[in-house]
Amino acid sequence: MTIRASKAERLADEELMPLIGAKDAEAFAVFYDRHGGVAFSLAYRIVGERGAAEDVTQEAFISIWRSGARYDAARGSVRSWMLGIVRNRAIDVLRSKAGRAPKLDFDDEAILAQRPATEQTETEALRRETAAEMRGVLDELPGDQSKVIQLAYFGGFSHSEIASMLGVPLGTVKGRMRLGLEKIRGQLAEGLA
Repeated sequence: MTIRASKAERLADEELMPLIGAKDAEAFAVFYDRHGGVAFSLAYRIVGERGAAEDVTQEAFISIWRSGARYDAARGSVRSWMLGIVRNRAIDVLRSKAGRAPKLDFDDEAILAQRPATEQTETEALRRETAAEMRGVLDELPGDQSKVIQLAYFGGFSHSEIASMLGVPLGTVKGRMRLGLEKIRGQLAEGLA
């Protein structure tokens, strides 16, 4: 059963998924038009290259076309499910680019030892200490506050994207963010005193 594009545009994402699972091209085109931009944006934030982000987005949507019937409404919104697929594909690309570290011979180690360090040891130690302190402060926050802060600052998601992913109102996300950041400021200030 193929649906007309004008009718598909009026359907919610959750209503499009069974049609995509049945390989309805019009429903899939509407789904892509709705979510292609945010999917590319997320892929680009993760991989950092336009070409690679386009490939990630394409692979993610091909996967959705092939497995649209696997969407489970009980586990979250269609948008967060789709962004999870994009995120996983992008991470796979980063991992494949990283490859394996080359094996060093005895002579290679001597050459590496003569190279100047890329960062000053003192600077690197301070950076690691600050990162450990920040992780400790984040671990002390309530889970809902910690999660929105991590998604925003480490995941690069906007408040509205986080609200969609978590299935909570935008005001709730902003409130959790504000409370969490106030607690972080307070705990870091105590550490300096």
